[in-house]
Amino acid sequence: MRGEPSCPKCGGRVRAPGLFSDSWQCAAHGTVHPLQPVIPPSVEGLGVVVHRARVPVWMPWPLPVGWLFTGVASAGDDRSGGRATAVACSGPGPLAGIGELLLIAEELGVGLGARYAGIDGPDPGTSIDVAGPPHAKVVAAGRPTPLWHVSGGPEDRAVFAGEARGLWLWAIVWPQQSGLLLYDELVLTDLRDAGAEVELLPCGALSPRILGPA
Repeated sequence: MRGEPSCPKCGGRVRAPGLFSDSWQCAAHGTVHPLQPVIPPSVEGLGVVVHRARVPVWMPWPLPVGWLFTGVASAGDDRSGGRATAVACSGPGPLAGIGELLLIAEELGVGLGARYAGIDGPDPGTSIDVAGPPHAKVVAAGRPTPLWHVSGGPEDRAVFAGEARGLWLWAIVWPQQSGLLLYDELVLTDLRDAGAEVELLPCGALSPRILGPA
């Protein structure tokens, strides 16, 4: 799927580095790590993102029964490497119907997770209260990882965020009730550390959730 890089915070057009700037520029947000065109789900396309990523590429592994890999995106360029990654998975929801999950890893300030979450970014900020107990837990790269509910977003999704490997980890689930997935301590693998078993990853149709944050 071809396309142009865009701003990870707003989806707007970005200006490539040139004579007057050595970084990508958004008219609204200044210097940004450009969001590259979404790659349709394939093992080969996923490998491209994994190879250049400087942040984790989180994937539930093994995938829940009946779930499929349904898309991947990254923010960054060939020079800086991937500074944010988003992986989409879809499958049977815990309360019937289809559930969709986006897992985003990003450096501070990139803003991709907040955009998918539907909140003012670039980071969770006051939308998350880490003073209280966590609302969900995952196991990320073998470590128990608490996640807190992120408020202020659209009611069609459940949004959780926390820290893993010193970076933001966002988990965004549609519909909202599919957030129950995250109460079962979902096991996440950083695909940069995965082996040849990734070649067996089941792929589905491209998720519209990863195409256009809204």
